[in-house]
Amino acid sequence: MSRVELFARIRRDHRTDPDVSVRTLAERYRVHRRTVREALASAVPKERKKPPPRKSRLEPAYGWIDEMLREDLRAPRKQKHTTMRIYQRLISEYGFDQVGRTVVYEYVARRRPEIVAEAKAGALHLEGMVPQEHQPGEEAEVDFADVWVRVRGEVLRCHLFTLRLSYSGKAIHRVFKSEALEAFMQGHVEAFRALGGVPTRHIRYDNLKPAVNRVCFGRNRIESERWVQFRSHYGFEPFYCIPGKDGAHEKGGVEQEGGRFRRNHLVPVVDVESLDELNERCAAIDLAEEDRVIHGQRVTVGFKFREEADLLAPLPFDDFDCGAVFNPKVDRNSRITVRQSLYSVPARFIGRTVRVSLRANDVVVSDRGKVIARHPRLTQRGASHDDLDHYLEILLGKPGALPGSTALATARKEGTFTEVHDAFWNSVRQVHGDREGTRLLIQVLLLHRHLDAEFVIAGMTAALQIGGTSPDLVAIEARKAEKAHRDARPLLDEDDCAELGIDTAIMPAITDDTPDPRARPRTVAPGGGADVITLHPQGPKLAERPLPSLDIYDQLLTRRRKGTSA
Repeated sequence: MSRVELFARIRRDHRTDPDVSVRTLAERYRVHRRTVREALASAVPKERKKPPPRKSRLEPAYGWIDEMLREDLRAPRKQKHTTMRIYQRLISEYGFDQVGRTVVYEYVARRRPEIVAEAKAGALHLEGMVPQEHQPGEEAEVDFADVWVRVRGEVLRCHLFTLRLSYSGKAIHRVFKSEALEAFMQGHVEAFRALGGVPTRHIRYDNLKPAVNRVCFGRNRIESERWVQFRSHYGFEPFYCIPGKDGAHEKGGVEQEGGRFRRNHLVPVVDVESLDELNERCAAIDLAEEDRVIHGQRVTVGFKFREEADLLAPLPFDDFDCGAVFNPKVDRNSRITVRQSLYSVPARFIGRTVRVSLRANDVVVSDRGKVIARHPRLTQRGASHDDLDHYLEILLGKPGALPGSTALATARKEGTFTEVHDAFWNSVRQVHGDREGTRLLIQVLLLHRHLDAEFVIAGMTAALQIGGTSPDLVAIEARKAEKAHRDARPLLDEDDCAELGIDTAIMPAITDDTPDPRARPRTVAPGGGADVITLHPQGPKLAERPLPSLDIYDQLLTRRRKGTSA
């Protein structure tokens, strides 16, 4: 029973029986008579007297420790006293070894913030937050947050780009493999496109290395030329926050937004086929979150965004090309080196210089304006990505190099070299030997350049069923599968109707006997032979075209040069 409840019961018994004695009440509740008198005098028990604090054995060292902590106020951030260092100095410099390190730790943990507060009080300012008001369409905040993603079963560390409008809280999220300038700018491009405009005043940033070459005094920064070109193209100004934790408070909205999105939508670790698929999910989530109500607001994010959408600055006519351009030379391994990562190109370009566009999540290689290779972007130094198709011409002369090639390992890992390929390879090697069988497999792999993978796999499956090993047989069966797939298409779908200007309301009336407007006119050859394909007439008929006039040429025949006789 608590002391308050004890007093309440003593006072209740006394009210019920006023003649009961103090001694009786003391015996009834097994307390001293003095306690009964205190209860009858007041319903509130007196506070217990606290004993005076025991004198600490560390007290002689208080002054020395305080002086060390005051020195830390002016010391560099990474050269301040730790508790262990203070303890060591007390023993070595002052000969004080009367206490253990735990006692020193407890005192330092209590005293250090007090000394910091005393120093700030002397500077006439205190730490705290000041609520801000943002005007619609004027400001936004940008930041990156780390996120782990499982792509085709492999766990990758990626980076979540977030752009958040300060007024409405509308945020755009995209995932990239790196925080490089290409990803930084691509995130802006996709965010501006999703928002339909650009903030008119400024966008807040911390000191991101992709955009800032050097942090100067105050908020002055030396920016990279590529970043300046990007800002000039879209017409917005940057606002760089001060370094450290204090700068994070200047864009607190986006600081918590990245973590909130990661916790709510990327937990557990998402499993996707590619980052493009994940970014499509993020775009759908961003639209769905317009129905969210931010803490402290009374309307949804979408309601406030519709209010400021028309106040954003319009987008430029063309998007900015965010890819970094390089011109590497293809080495004898049919590879190029881009930012210390290796990518394969077709073998026919060995020794030539090609053009590379390094983008946020992919690498595009072109020659004379034609794309010749495309790879996912690599972020690790020395990493490589090889396409098996790029080495087929070399492997025709060196078939023994195929089993141990990195290109084959990559194709198996990505699923482009399937179990059907392996089964066909084993079959042709049993019949023709390793060298010739591998060459036959390479000839089949060359079919992928002209036919879809599903049709080539269907051709190999059919060849395996009948025990065939000829690449020509695989090609014939693959083309049969392609024709069967094409013939199985519906006569007209909604896209075809839209292209041909047919009302979709008459779709049920179209049957298999209905002529296909997409097909070329056919006529039957005499004698029941094969169909003869006739082309559509191109342009107006010859009979309907007027004959050209020759009058202007007749004038040339009647002209005479000066000084000549008829």
